[in-house]
Amino acid sequence: MDQNGALSGKVAVVTGAGSGIGAATADKLASLGATVVLCGRRLEALEKTAKRLAPSRAVVMPCDITQAEAVKEMAAKVEQAHGRLDFLVNCAGVRGPVGPLHELNPDAWDTIFDTNLRGAYLCMRSFVSLMIRTGGGQIINISSLAGRNPLPNGAAYAASKWALNGLSYSIAEELRANNIRVSVICPGSVNTPFSPHTGQDPRRMLQPEDVAHTIEMLVTQQAQSFASEILLRPTQKP
Repeated sequence: MDQNGALSGKVAVVTGAGSGIGAATADKLASLGATVVLCGRRLEALEKTAKRLAPSRAVVMPCDITQAEAVKEMAAKVEQAHGRLDFLVNCAGVRGPVGPLHELNPDAWDTIFDTNLRGAYLCMRSFVSLMIRTGGGQIINISSLAGRNPLPNGAAYAASKWALNGLSYSIAEELRANNIRVSVICPGSVNTPFSPHTGQDPRRMLQPEDVAHTIEMLVTQQAQSFASEILLRPTQKP
């Protein structure tokens, strides 16, 4: 089914939009007709993503999502400029160093949780009120299969994703009555600079576009239902 224009008039915020899954998601949502607010810490990377989008559909807003005031300011700008938010896609994430947990520096632990969990919380905290006032919306959190399975030598990353899953399931129940759907996507290893490729064939890994396609399925789903969790794996093992 041709979905061109399916999101015309809609507004989306995508975090981590400078590269990887976030950039692919921004491309997909813009191709469906949405105005996409590109959020991330690196202005140059956001502008690179924006150049691929139609000028009328790309809004660059640099923001450090680990900082409460910065996220609050971004939300105020979105409301002032657009008056609504239909989709919040939390793609921003970090993996952190690989190694035993007892050797992990506490600062690295904080960085992982600040981005993967606190950042998603702050974005939801700042945008949910706008969604409620304008009749509803959709939140999609990008987690990982590591949020469901053990990940030796990546325990902090796994813990942050397990926590993100629990956060997503809980807020989904909180917001259903407000016509806000909350979904979590748990992909396996995705072929981005973020993912370690040791012993894997990048051509057989999930690609950022695979995750973006899954997001397309969620945002074009019929209004009376939503998929609360999607586990995404490559067809062939890498």
